[in-house]
Amino acid sequence: MAAEMKFAKTHEWVRSEPTGVVTVGISSYAVEALTDLVFMQLPAVGRKVKAGEAFGEIESVKAVSDLYAPVSGEIVEVNAALPSCLETLGKDPYGAGWIVQIRPENPQELTALLDQSAYDALVLSQPH
Repeated sequence: MAAEMKFAKTHEWVRSEPTGVVTVGISSYAVEALTDLVFMQLPAVGRKVKAGEAFGEIESVKAVSDLYAPVSGEIVEVNAALPSCLETLGKDPYGAGWIVQIRPENPQELTALLDQSAYDALVLSQPH
């Protein structure tokens, strides 16, 4: 997994792109915890989000979970193919399974996110 990735405590991952946008998805831990995904609601391109705000949802056979924006900004792209091919999240959560791209309003917000080792520690502390 790429060292440049950051993670939110709500299990979203963030990767800064050379274009200045950040790509957002959910971690493999979150995908495994949800199991049997059946539905995903994506936000509209152009929507403004605040860090910590729900921008969509993902549903499994056992629960509905919100997807949270790890940074504030404008959604500039969504992975429109993902809702009809949810198995991509399980196969490639950090690549083809990306969910949205956000143009951050305040790139400093990225410093508040967890690095890989801090996120791994968080996951290990979660009840199974």
